[in-house]
Amino acid sequence: MITGKHLIAGQWVAGDTTFSSQPAHGPAADYAQGTKVHIDAAAKAAEAAFWSYGYSTAESRAKFLNAIADEIEARGEALTAIGTAETGLPEARLNGERGRTTGQLRLFASHILDGAYLDRRHDKALPDRAPLPRPDIKMVERPVGPVGVFGASNFPLAFSTAGGDTASALAAGCPVVVKGHPAHPGTAEIVAQAIDAAIKTCGVHPGVFSLVQSNSREAGEALVTHPLIQAVGFTGSLGAGRALFDLCAARPTPIPFYGELGSINPMFLMPHALKARGAEIAKGWAGSLTMGAGQFCTNPGVVIAVKGDEAKSFSDAASAALADVNPQTMLTDGIASAYRSGRDAVAATAGVEELLAASCDGRNAAPYLYRVAGSDWLDNRVLAEEVFGPLGIVVEADDEEQMKAIALDLHGQLTCTLQMDDADLDLAKELMPILERKAGRILANGFPTGVEVCDAMVHGGPYPASTNFGATSVGTLAIRRFIRPVAYQNMPDALLPLELK
Repeated sequence: MITGKHLIAGQWVAGDTTFSSQPAHGPAADYAQGTKVHIDAAAKAAEAAFWSYGYSTAESRAKFLNAIADEIEARGEALTAIGTAETGLPEARLNGERGRTTGQLRLFASHILDGAYLDRRHDKALPDRAPLPRPDIKMVERPVGPVGVFGASNFPLAFSTAGGDTASALAAGCPVVVKGHPAHPGTAEIVAQAIDAAIKTCGVHPGVFSLVQSNSREAGEALVTHPLIQAVGFTGSLGAGRALFDLCAARPTPIPFYGELGSINPMFLMPHALKARGAEIAKGWAGSLTMGAGQFCTNPGVVIAVKGDEAKSFSDAASAALADVNPQTMLTDGIASAYRSGRDAVAATAGVEELLAASCDGRNAAPYLYRVAGSDWLDNRVLAEEVFGPLGIVVEADDEEQMKAIALDLHGQLTCTLQMDDADLDLAKELMPILERKAGRILANGFPTGVEVCDAMVHGGPYPASTNFGATSVGTLAIRRFIRPVAYQNMPDALLPLELK
C-alpha cells in the first residue's frame, strides 16, 4: 500500500504540501513534498544512528543487507507493477534490475565479511631504531558518517533507494538519507518499506535509513548542505550534478560529492575490424544505442572511424538497423523534451549530415543518426555533449592521426571501446595510453551497455563522467567512497576498534 509519505527514522511522515507523480500510464498519485525540515530530521536521525551502526560488526551489517534484499524480493510483483507504470520500462527490464539490486546488496554483505576492504596495516614499534625509535602504528578504514544519496531517473531500483550508493554506504557502516527521484516515487516508497521491515527484523537503529520524497530543489540543496551529512552519492545530469557539487565544495566544511554526470562513451572502429565485420558491428551498435530508449549512462553515442568506403558502409548498415527500431517510451516528459533539444542542437551544427530522421513527440523517443567529418567534430564542442537517448553520431576522421587527435580532445568518459582485430594492434597500442587518461573502463570488441557488478568493475572516470576520478559507483570498490583511513599510534588494545583487535 502506497502512503505517499516520507520515511524518517522509522516513522511515515506527511508533509504540508504534495506533488503529483507523472506515470507513463495509469493514474497519478500525490506524494508529500520534502522540505528542509524533513531533511534536518532525517540527518539528525542518521547521526544518532551512526553511534551504534557505525561501530557495529561486519556480521550484523551483512545480516541487515541480506534482510533488505529478502524484503525487496518479497515485494517483487508490486515493484514491477508500479515501476512499469511510473517509468514506462518493460517488465523484463524491471525484473532484471530488481535482481541486480538485490545482488548488489548480497555482494556487499559478502564483501565486508572477509575484511579486505579495511586495508588493515601494522608497523610494529622499533624502540631500538637509531637515530630515532619508531612507535607502534596500526591503520584501518573507518566509516565517514551519514551519507546523502540521490535517486537516479534511469534506474528506479539499482541506482536509487536501495541501489549501489545506499548499499555501499550501509555496508561501510554509514547511515543513509535518500532524496527520492520524482520520476518514480511509488517505486521508491515500496523499497523504503522493504528497508523499514529489515530494520525492524534486525533491530537496527531506525535512523539508519530515511527517504524524503521531493520534486523541488529545496530538499536536494538541504541534503548536500546539511552539516551532519559527510558525503553524497549522485547519478544524474551534468547541470544538476555540477550545481550540487559546487554546493558541497562551498560548505564551511566541504564534503566529497561522488557524482556521475555524463558520458558519450565513444567507440573507435579500427580499420581492419571495420573492413572485416563493419556490418556486424553496426548492427550490434544499433542495439546498444537504442537499448532502454538510449537511457543508459554507458550508451555509446559516438563512433569514430577513418573515412572511406568501409566507414560509409558502416553508416549505411547502422542506419538500416536503427530504422527498424520502433519509438520507445522515455522515463519522463522532461527527459523526452531534453532529448529533442539535444537532437536539434546536433542537427543545427555546421558540417553535420542527417543519415536517419524520425518523428517523435510527447514522451516517445525514436533513433536518429548523424555523420560529421573529424575536423568539424573538433571545431564544435557541442557535438561532444551527451544526448540522453537513442541518438548516434558517426565521426569520420581523415586518417589515423586525426583519430588519435579526436581521442585526445575527448572529455572524461565512463567508457571507451575499441572494435579491433589482431591486425589493428599497432594502432590500438597507440590509442591505449590516451584512452586510459580519458575513461574508467576500456572495452575491446564489445558494447558498454550492461555494467557487470563485480570486484573489478569501474563505473566512473575523469570529469564530467564523474566528479571524483578515483571512485566507482558500481562494484565492491564503491565502498571506498564512504570510509577513510585512521591511524592509531601506541594505542592500548582496549581502545582500538573491533576490526584491529
